[in-house]
Amino acid sequence: MAYFPTDKFKEIATPFYYYDMALLRQTLQTVADLAEKFGCYVHYAVKANPNLKILTTVREYGIGVDCVSGGEIRAAVDAGFTGERIMFAGVGKTDAEIELALETNIRCFNVESLPELENINAIAARMNRMAHIAVRVNPNIDAHTHQYITTGLSENKFGIEVGELEEFVKKALSMKNVDLCGVHFHIGSQIRDDEPFVMLCKKVSEVLVLMEKAGALISIVDVGGGLGIDYDNPDGNPVPDFERYFKIFKDNLRLKPDQQLHFEPGRSIVGQCGSLITRVLYVKEGVSKKFAIVDAGMNDLLRPALYHAHHKIDTITSDSAVDDVYDVVGPVCESSDCFANDERLSLISRGDMLALRSAGAYGEAMASRYNCRPLPASVFSDGL
Repeated sequence: MAYFPTDKFKEIATPFYYYDMALLRQTLQTVADLAEKFGCYVHYAVKANPNLKILTTVREYGIGVDCVSGGEIRAAVDAGFTGERIMFAGVGKTDAEIELALETNIRCFNVESLPELENINAIAARMNRMAHIAVRVNPNIDAHTHQYITTGLSENKFGIEVGELEEFVKKALSMKNVDLCGVHFHIGSQIRDDEPFVMLCKKVSEVLVLMEKAGALISIVDVGGGLGIDYDNPDGNPVPDFERYFKIFKDNLRLKPDQQLHFEPGRSIVGQCGSLITRVLYVKEGVSKKFAIVDAGMNDLLRPALYHAHHKIDTITSDSAVDDVYDVVGPVCESSDCFANDERLSLISRGDMLALRSAGAYGEAMASRYNCRPLPASVFSDGL
């Protein structure tokens, strides 16, 4: 089990997010080294975790950022990222967000529809700016993951269909304030199988041929993110296999010398470095179950309620050699406020601490104040 400084945790009000900064740095160094080895560009997906210290640490390794809102662009700028290291995606960019992105001189907009293209051109013209854009193409590939985090199927709201690509390129090339320089893809999240990525490479190659025939000069080939992490065995697999992931694309794509390969990992960078630390409030004896009622709720970690996701749970203060089976539930007034059913844990009692592992991505980022509960604090291993 990972090391947790429980003696110092006892002084901190729970629940809180604990970040192993040594693991984060190890992961970032791995990504940076492999990006150099394979000659690719990496942009951290801010939506996974926009914590300022996390973002600042990412920046130190020469990695860019992928943003999906104006707020994320501001967070990136606050963390020291310059415009040329910012990519801006999202199906619903507001006028104010587009203006902010142009003022920030971002590297590229990932454009997802013809109406968005027309709006970006109009705003850029009004501001006397040139908007560099990549068209997000919907490759219609099933990533074999949860329906809420699959983004590349034809029925998703994201991107344009391949059949609409020629018209999009024709309009983009006719506009004076838009520079169509890239293509963008993203087929989903938490992908643990190579096959969808291999299929994506084939589709990217086909799209690049279509783009060239339509007259577009493409320099940015952005294949998105999606690499999954091991939620069941975070200690055994703390750093995802980035080398295998990058190699899939290098082996299956044949890009021209002036074309750059870009990736947007989020979860795979920060997922394993974070844990949600919570205290047991009560152990309730049911008719046929035991409930470990903890002080963290679905507002602190939404993934189990939203995706039926499972996070490994460690008992970090109980040293009992005896174990038992519990439903681990929170205090929020919703039946869906449940972190795990029939979880086998060391025998626990009131006051014991649990760690919900692999919570560095989409944990703190999705936290809310539902039930008027305070947001969880952030605690860092190098700050204790």
